[in-house]
Amino acid sequence: MEPNPIPTTAMPFTPEMEAAYAKARARLDAGRLKQLLFDITDIHSPTGATRKVAEFVAGRMKDVGLKPTLDPMTEISSNVLGEKRGSGEGATLLLYAPIDTHLEGDESDFPWAGPEQYADLKPHATMVGDWVYGLGSSNPKAMVAGLMEVATALIEADLPLKGTLNVGFADGGMPVTIPARNNAGMSHGVHHLLNRGMAPDFAIIMKPWNWVYHEEPGMGWFKIGVKGTLGYAGVPRGLDAFRSSVVPAATVILELEKWLIDYAERNKSGDIYPHGWIAGVRGGWVERPAFPSAVTEIFFDVRISPRTTPGEVKAQFEAFMTDLKRRFPEIDCDWEMYGSAPGGTTDPDNWIIQSARRGWEHIEGKPYPKPEPLGGQTDGAALRRLGVPTARMGWPWPAEGSPEPIAEGLGGMGATYVPDLMPCLEKILYACIDTLMRPRTELGL
Repeated sequence: MEPNPIPTTAMPFTPEMEAAYAKARARLDAGRLKQLLFDITDIHSPTGATRKVAEFVAGRMKDVGLKPTLDPMTEISSNVLGEKRGSGEGATLLLYAPIDTHLEGDESDFPWAGPEQYADLKPHATMVGDWVYGLGSSNPKAMVAGLMEVATALIEADLPLKGTLNVGFADGGMPVTIPARNNAGMSHGVHHLLNRGMAPDFAIIMKPWNWVYHEEPGMGWFKIGVKGTLGYAGVPRGLDAFRSSVVPAATVILELEKWLIDYAERNKSGDIYPHGWIAGVRGGWVERPAFPSAVTEIFFDVRISPRTTPGEVKAQFEAFMTDLKRRFPEIDCDWEMYGSAPGGTTDPDNWIIQSARRGWEHIEGKPYPKPEPLGGQTDGAALRRLGVPTARMGWPWPAEGSPEPIAEGLGGMGATYVPDLMPCLEKILYACIDTLMRPRTELGL
């Protein structure tokens, strides 16, 4: 591992903080975490339909001593924010995770999500030993359950907190847009929370990968339409009256894949490696194969560094398309950018980044190295863009050694080995003690 170019700032715990951390750490309960993860996973919550799980979590917040506030956005969608106030001398620290799942959990997922509905793709939970399965079990619901366990341990330890603990979960954290549910997605829930009373000084977002990230990419969604004419299977090739849209699309796909690889290399910086992948191709009617489509659409997501604006990425892609048309004048195509979100960054010297790294070093027993480059997008980018210094903390992912068969690739992000989560919770708990037991002046506020 490479050493981190920005070393971690030393800020030792006082004896009181050492004792508080040991007391709270002893309250972390893997069995309780596993049961809560099972319960939350068992409540189906696709993007735009999170109200039932938000209400359940609000009830659990009340039970453990967090004052809950539901933040409804529609009849079926809600965010939730919990609060445990300190003495008033410190900062407000938000522990945050999204609460919606990226797939629907029904027949509409297939065959696009894989050949069948394995345990990690099902919209209900199963438990096998220390494993919890179900759609979104690892992402996002392990984060929701994990942060609730950190908050519960802090409250049960009955510590003299100066700062205020917030625990927030929002709909719309998945990089999707769902027209049928008021175009839910693209971080709309966390924006809603921040515009309606959530105002932390710092935030920690829990997400996969065992690193501390001070920045995350945004994303750009593009669609290319390769044009032809509506055809007929009985027409011979070579007639001017018929031009295929499908065959030229194959050339565009291969050229686009080259561009995406080059784009990532040209735009990587800091902790960000902004990959892009072609997501799909669409055209024609399955029930009318005799009539080739007049247009074939290619759509993809490309990640955007915090040091590159969506407008700049749009210009880079436009230059690629202009060059493509010059090199392949016989291909008739057009394009559009139909979604965008900028990246976000926090100064790596900021208190919360350094505190999170101290927690990482305390548990890992070594200096914090340079992390693996990141391409994953989360609500953390939105929190940073909206003025909240934010650290991303996580655990090793994906879990290995599943006793149950699970989908290949990303699947349902729904297989969690609970012991894997515990070191991450200990790191987050360290940052909570570090931040909430100090006066604001020590935190640079």
